[in-house]
Amino acid sequence: MAGATSVAVITWVTRLAGLLALISVLVPAGRTLRGRVAAWLELPHEATVGAATVALVTGVLLMLLATGLKRRKRRAWQLAVATAALLTVSHLGLRHTLGAGLVSLALLIALIATRRHFIALPDPVTGRWRAIRIFLQLTVAGVAINFVLLSVALGSSSVGDRLAQSTLALVGVSGPVTFPALWLEDLSAAVGLLFGIGAVLLAAYFLLRSAEPAPELTDEEVERLRGLLGERDSLGYFALRRDKFVVFSKSGKAAVTYRVIAGVALCSADPLGDPEAWPGAIEEYLDVCRRYAWTPATMGCSELGATVWARFGFEVLEIGDEAVVDTDTFTLEGRVMRGVRQAVSRTKRAGYTARIRKAEDLPLVELEELRTLAATWRGTDTERGFSMALGRMGDPGSVLVTAEHDGRVRGVLQFVPWGEKGLSLDVMRRDRTADNGVNELMISELLLTTPAQHVSLNFAAFRAVLEQGQRIGAGPVARLSARTLRFFSRWIQIETLYRFNAKFQPRWVPRYLAYPAARDLPRVGVAVFEAEGLGGRPSGLLRALQRV
Repeated sequence: MAGATSVAVITWVTRLAGLLALISVLVPAGRTLRGRVAAWLELPHEATVGAATVALVTGVLLMLLATGLKRRKRRAWQLAVATAALLTVSHLGLRHTLGAGLVSLALLIALIATRRHFIALPDPVTGRWRAIRIFLQLTVAGVAINFVLLSVALGSSSVGDRLAQSTLALVGVSGPVTFPALWLEDLSAAVGLLFGIGAVLLAAYFLLRSAEPAPELTDEEVERLRGLLGERDSLGYFALRRDKFVVFSKSGKAAVTYRVIAGVALCSADPLGDPEAWPGAIEEYLDVCRRYAWTPATMGCSELGATVWARFGFEVLEIGDEAVVDTDTFTLEGRVMRGVRQAVSRTKRAGYTARIRKAEDLPLVELEELRTLAATWRGTDTERGFSMALGRMGDPGSVLVTAEHDGRVRGVLQFVPWGEKGLSLDVMRRDRTADNGVNELMISELLLTTPAQHVSLNFAAFRAVLEQGQRIGAGPVARLSARTLRFFSRWIQIETLYRFNAKFQPRWVPRYLAYPAARDLPRVGVAVFEAEGLGGRPSGLLRALQRV
C-alpha cells in the first residue's frame, strides 16, 4: 500500500512540475518574474532563450512521463530523473522565481528516493529504435531546411557558420550568422525550434507509449488450447483466435488468452480448462501484467468466471446477456413465435432456401466465395468482434448456413463448436438487397434441424437495463438509462440485437466485465470498444503509427 501511495504522489508531483515548467515559459506573468539566482549570475540572453526552450520541452516530457511512472515503468523513471535534473538546471537561466525550480528539484529527490518501486519492464515490442530513428530524421531535416534557407538568403556567409547556425537553432540559441533583417532571424529560429521540439517530443512519445505487441498463437499453443476446450463455456472456442497471447497454469490444466490494447491486457470469456486450475492460470497472467505494467481486465466472462476474478480483488460489472436457445424445446408454433414464423414463411414464398453444411464438406472454391461475400457484406473496413468472433471462416467442426435465391447466396451464418453438444454463432451476414427475414430463415432452420442441444446466438449488451426501463412503474433512473441506450443504438446495435435475439425466446445468460478498480474503467472501456471494433483510436491513425 505504501508503494502504491508513493507512486501516486510521484505521478502527481511529476505532472505539477511539468505544468509549472510550461507556465514559467508560456504565461506572461511567469515570464516577467525575476529570480534572485538568475540576476546574481547575470546570464546572457542566449542562455535565457535556450533555458526557456529546455524548460518547455522538459515540461511536456514530464507530462508524458507521468503516465509511465503511474505504471511503474523503469524506463519512465530513468527518463524522469534525467528530465527533472535538466529542468532544475534550466530554471536558473529563466530569471524566474524559484518556485518551479524547487518543485522540479523536489521531484528529482523524490524519484531517487522511491526508485525501488519502479520495476516494470519495457513492453515486449519496444519503440526504442523507432524513437531514435524519428529523432535523427527530424533533427537532420530541421538542420537541412535551415541550411538551405540560409544559403539562399545569406550566400555570403561561410558554410561552417550556416551549419552552426542551423544546428544551434534547434535549441533556440543564436549562432555566428549575422542577419540583415529581423524577420529572417525569427524565421530561422522558428524552423529550428519547430523541428527541435518536435524531434524530442515525438521521439519521447514512441519511446514511452504503451507498445502493442502483435500476438499470434503458434500451432503448438493452438493444439494445447484445443485440448482444454470443454462443454461449459459457449465462448471457449473463440479463444483460438490467432491474434492473442496465451499463458498456461503451471499444471497445464488451464490457460488464459489475451490481447494488449492501449496498455490493457484484455482477456475474453472464461479461462480455458479445469475451473479448479483457473486460479493458477490467472496468477500467471497477472504476473505477466505486473512485469510489463499492463492493466489486467476480462470481458464476457460467466458468473463462475466473474466469481473467480473477484477473489483476486477485481471489480465486476454485468455488461449484458448471451442468448442461448435449447433446441429440444424450440418451435415456430405458438403466439410468441408469430413474428419469426411469418418472416420465415414470407422468405420461403419469395423463393429463398436455407442450406446447412459442415465447413469441411464444402469445396474450397465455394468456401472461398463465402469468405469473399461475407467480407463484402460486412459494411465496415475492420472485422468487428473479439469475445464472440473467431476472425476466420471454415474451421473444421464449424457449421455454415447459407440462404440462397435464384442460385445466388444472399446470406451466410457461421457457427463454431461449443463442445460436442452445442454451437455458437460467429458470423451473421446478408446481402443488403436481400429480403427481410433471411436471417430468421437461416437461424430457425438450423435450430429445427441441428443435432446440437443448445445454440448460442448474439450477445445483447445491457439487456437488463433496456427491459427495466420499459416496465410499467420504472423509476426515472431506469427510464433515463434505457433512453440513453436507445440513443446510442443509432450507431451501435444495442437495442436492435436485443430485440432480434428475443424473437427466438432464448434463455439469457449474464456476462460480466472484470477490472482492477474504478480508476481503470475508462482505460479498460477504450480497450474493449477498440477490441470489439466499436470505437477507440481511429484505424487510420493506428495504421499511420504502425508505419512510422
